[in-house]
Amino acid sequence: MKKTVISLLFAASLISFGGCTSLDMEPVSSITDANYWKTPDHFEAFMNGLHTRFRERSFNYFLLGESRSDVFGDLPFGGEATQGMERLPYNTLSAEAPVVTNYVGFYENINQLNLMIAKTLETDKLSESGKNYYLGQAYGMRAFYYFHLLRTWGDVIIVTEPTGKLDVGNLAKAASPAVEVMAQIKTDVDESEKSFGSDYTIKGRKSFWSKAATLMLKAEVYLWSAKQMGGGTGDAGTAKSALTDIQQNVPELGLMDSYKDVFAYTQKGNREIIFAVRSELKEYDMWGGSFSGNLLPYAATLATYYDASTGEKFDISKENLSGLMRLGIKKTNLARFEDKDSRKRTSLNGAYNKLEDGSLDLVGVYCYKYQGTQDAGSTRSNVDDYPIYRYADLLLMLAEAKVMLGENPASEINQIRQRAYGENYDEKTIGFPHQAIDKDINEALLEERFKEFLIEGKRWYDLRRFGNEYVFKYTLAEDGNEKKLLWPIDKTTLTNNTALKQTPGYETSGS
Repeated sequence: MKKTVISLLFAASLISFGGCTSLDMEPVSSITDANYWKTPDHFEAFMNGLHTRFRERSFNYFLLGESRSDVFGDLPFGGEATQGMERLPYNTLSAEAPVVTNYVGFYENINQLNLMIAKTLETDKLSESGKNYYLGQAYGMRAFYYFHLLRTWGDVIIVTEPTGKLDVGNLAKAASPAVEVMAQIKTDVDESEKSFGSDYTIKGRKSFWSKAATLMLKAEVYLWSAKQMGGGTGDAGTAKSALTDIQQNVPELGLMDSYKDVFAYTQKGNREIIFAVRSELKEYDMWGGSFSGNLLPYAATLATYYDASTGEKFDISKENLSGLMRLGIKKTNLARFEDKDSRKRTSLNGAYNKLEDGSLDLVGVYCYKYQGTQDAGSTRSNVDDYPIYRYADLLLMLAEAKVMLGENPASEINQIRQRAYGENYDEKTIGFPHQAIDKDINEALLEERFKEFLIEGKRWYDLRRFGNEYVFKYTLAEDGNEKKLLWPIDKTTLTNNTALKQTPGYETSGS
């Protein structure tokens, strides 16, 4: 993330995140506020701070968007305690054990965005283009947070004006209906798009919000609205237009030739990335360390198992992706990939026991997509960027929109499959519509998205968007209990904000 060094005139001015200097954006009081917002540098620093805050919440984007899906569900093979994380894939959330609390802190960031919007609208310290670019970023990021809140809790509080200190748990305000939340999201998306105007610049090596990010969000929002909120083909058409807008106006974007290179530490900000959460060596670990702390096996444990690619025990001086496992990836997911599909070896790796006859028996599976970089000696640092939007998502959302509009999605699907299979690609057998799964286009799209976006925070949201029947088919959610597809509100938040009501279905929840 861009380094910003300025002298701030209000209390608790700077906080350092491992070398990335950002604003400690405690709400600006009426006294200290008078000493800020005086120069373009102040606005620049505050926007940098907003992106730092965005990065700090990145584990939650994954948690809300994927952890309850069919990606997970096996116990960690290292024997670690799951510490309650098993409630996510097992879908046993309750008011007493919601796993996440206080809306995962999104409202703190929304309040800061509200402040940025208000101060940018009223300032005369910025050029018109600078002012509009900041507004485009701020409206887009606010819509992003509210879209997560909508898909997770349904009815949520809408706050669009900055307050001196915002604690949603102590805010005596009721939640707005989901339909009003969606209307607010669409309004913010429109304001963002309008503010950016014809400026498609992507700054900060793809780690700063841009018009292309807003258009990707717009497509995602309108596909959700089309399928889940009665928007139908009208909203599907809007989604398609947003995606083709990116193709027409940001022509340098496209698929990387190698799927593995999309995530490589040495390929950060590559042509496939539209927007990503940036990590850097000795500066910030992926998800603030929560990636290695939840999804990687303990090195000493891994060393007792065999790697199928070598037939030998793991050499942890080389295979040194080390951490703790709180979420166990299902072993069956390894078999969902064909061996010819490059996404298999890039996304997952298996740990095996060797049987007496010399054959290997699969014990567990772990994430292999984010390799980080070798730091010193046998130390590997988990400092990969976490993609929020990339060109493959553009293609598959475009295919999804085309299907809703009665158009042929073959071109977009086959671009994804051709990259995945490389020299093994045969359009007559692998290309759409020649696979058996292609007889059901929804199943085909969902499976392609599963393979393409594993551990990118999308699978739970994808199943929800396509229809609750897919959630019940693929996950451990209680069959037919649609109320339990949203999340409960923690009891502390409900106690502090008496105007809030518990998410339907959790009012009298037990364990």
